[in-house]
Amino acid sequence: MTDIDPRSTALLVMDYQAGILGMLPDEAADALLERAERTLDRARAAGVHIGFVRVGFTDADVEAMPATAMMAASLTPERRAFLDADAPTTAVHPRVAPRPGDIEVRKTRVGAFSTTDLDARLRERGVNTLLLAGISTSGVVLSTVRDAADRDYRVRVLADLCADPDPEVHEFLTGRIYAAHGQTITTADLDW
Repeated sequence: MTDIDPRSTALLVMDYQAGILGMLPDEAADALLERAERTLDRARAAGVHIGFVRVGFTDADVEAMPATAMMAASLTPERRAFLDADAPTTAVHPRVAPRPGDIEVRKTRVGAFSTTDLDARLRERGVNTLLLAGISTSGVVLSTVRDAADRDYRVRVLADLCADPDPEVHEFLTGRIYAAHGQTITTADLDW
């Protein structure tokens, strides 16, 4: 895909966390991680900016969250430890872990932008194109696609680096919905 300039492009790896990968069948998670590893290596070699987004909550985040917030429903007492900002389940999976110089943000909402400084950090680097990879297609990817398009980024969803616990939802979103906000491609479409 020749319209992607690596110097103004960021590959955002979203919610590739141990706990979230655990929502997928083991074989699917392993295949996803393998593709992500290869793509990250290629992206770094080409000079593409890399960013990691993860979800995790501190006690202060939980206390500040309104009861009406969608995320509040997932912070039941039994899930609180699982989603703690310092828990192993909220760390980026070691196979695709951030490296020095990568952007890293922690969010407390579904999308990558609303509770982070991600937009400012991307703009500082001159990024205008986003390649999105994430789990889940119906969660962080959907929210980030719409928000990124509203922020005037060129959006490309890497369908083979996204996954959803419901494969039919993944196919529907990547095949029909994302085209309204950008473009759905695969890692095979990247020419760097």
